[in-house]
Amino acid sequence: MSDVIASVEAAEDIRPVELPADVLDEQLIGQLVDRARAGGLQLTGEGGLLQQLTKRVLESALEGEITDRLGYEKHDPAGAGSGNSRNGVRAKTVLTE
Repeated sequence: MSDVIASVEAAEDIRPVELPADVLDEQLIGQLVDRARAGGLQLTGEGGLLQQLTKRVLESALEGEITDRLGYEKHDPAGAGSGNSRNGVRAKTVLTE
């Protein structure tokens, strides 16, 4: 797997996309926020709800991307010996605002 480096100009071209209501469940989001507050979890900042959600969404997206690229699910024997297989993971740090 290779690293991808995007230029600042390319990052500035990214525009927010409004998700359809059936994808972005407002009630579910409200429940997450309420549970976080009730449990004393901050919504923003280090270890906060937003940071944890961002981490999980990015990990899920990257896992889906590699599955689509390789054409088989994680732990599927179809990739064994194919020369194009999953070969582990490594830690990554993503800086966000």
